[in-house]
Amino acid sequence: MNFKKIIKNFVFVGFITLSAQPVGAQDLLARQAPVDRKMKAVDTLAFQDILDREYAGLPASDLYADWDNRYAHRATELPDRYKIDLRDFCMPTTSRVVTSNFGARWGRQHKGLDIKVYIGDTIRAAFNGKVRIVRYEAGGYGNYIVIRHDNGLETIYGHLSKHLCKENQEVRAGDVIGLGGNTGRSTGSHLHFETRLCGIALNPALMFDFRAQDVVGDYYTFNKARYLAESKEATRLRGKEGNGSYTPEQVRGTSASNNRNNNGRYETGKQFHKVERGETLYSIARKRGVSVDRLCELNHIGKSFHVRAGQILRYS
Repeated sequence: MNFKKIIKNFVFVGFITLSAQPVGAQDLLARQAPVDRKMKAVDTLAFQDILDREYAGLPASDLYADWDNRYAHRATELPDRYKIDLRDFCMPTTSRVVTSNFGARWGRQHKGLDIKVYIGDTIRAAFNGKVRIVRYEAGGYGNYIVIRHDNGLETIYGHLSKHLCKENQEVRAGDVIGLGGNTGRSTGSHLHFETRLCGIALNPALMFDFRAQDVVGDYYTFNKARYLAESKEATRLRGKEGNGSYTPEQVRGTSASNNRNNNGRYETGKQFHKVERGETLYSIARKRGVSVDRLCELNHIGKSFHVRAGQILRYS
């Protein structure tokens, strides 16, 4: 009898023990949950700390005291000397045609370069950065975008037909941000492109060569003492006249019987092709009846050069 009671007690205790294990496991999980949440919070804070420290090392964080979506540009103290990293760039448009220079124009200062584009042409971010302004201004820029870049520059893209980005959006060099247009104070479709440092407009030709679809080097060092002379020389080399004075027919990729040269005289024989989607140097060469070598020679490019839709290539 006592033996049976011992067996029953043993079975009962075993049953209770087994039943209690899931509860104990649940209690353990419950106790661990706040710890897991704390660890996630720690991870998030650590990650944010890394981002903050990386941003603190960017030139833009040293130049600008605030982030404001209310104004296009506001002049602050400009350093006497400043090195701007031009690597990892993207040309904002594939157009090679400068239609208006930086500097005095019609009795006022023109603070950027005007680049010939057509309504709907793709406009891209020049460098990595963050979109500060996306707005419309009837009496000036029209639809425009301002991006603050990691290298300290701010770029402005004006007269767009459409915005394709939002304020406070992070962008990478080459990201599509808008479409070319003719909005605001504009007499024809074009891209008004500005480069600003501490809110002060610098001549984009100091850094960008639209004819070559390239930047002038890996770096550009701004120097107050030399800026005016350098800006004048940059306009001579890479401005409207240095750009080749293309005619509207040449921009559209059609040939003109008479084309002006850099001296304003007319000459024959220059013909241009506007690259369409899917075309390559080899397909363009076949279409225009020239060799790839000749195409590369005329445009100062290599055979491995990757053409993009909208680019203008000379083929004769």
